[in-house]
Amino acid sequence: MLLQTYTIALPILLGYIVWLLKRQKQDRDANSRGTMLLLRVQLIEYHNRYMRLGEIPSYAYENFCEMYQAYHDLGGNGMVEKMNEEIGNLHLKKKGEEKAWRV
Repeated sequence: MLLQTYTIALPILLGYIVWLLKRQKQDRDANSRGTMLLLRVQLIEYHNRYMRLGEIPSYAYENFCEMYQAYHDLGGNGMVEKMNEEIGNLHLKKKGEEKAWRV
């Protein structure tokens, strides 16, 4: 009798565990996609702002690099790779540094 209970209950339990794992994976995938989209929006904003200025403060450059790495680790690429190259070529403005043409 105990053996019959195990042969009935075990597949049900394993099926439930598999269902839970699939659902967790879907949730993780959705979270990853959402995080990627938010990172892309912020990276585009940084790129547009600092390309227009022609320079980037060191703290903003560090933030951009960390966001880019997280975006890349999540599987993002494409246009953001080009933006990363362009940001990397900007003049890195150190704290307290001013350009002569700025008022």
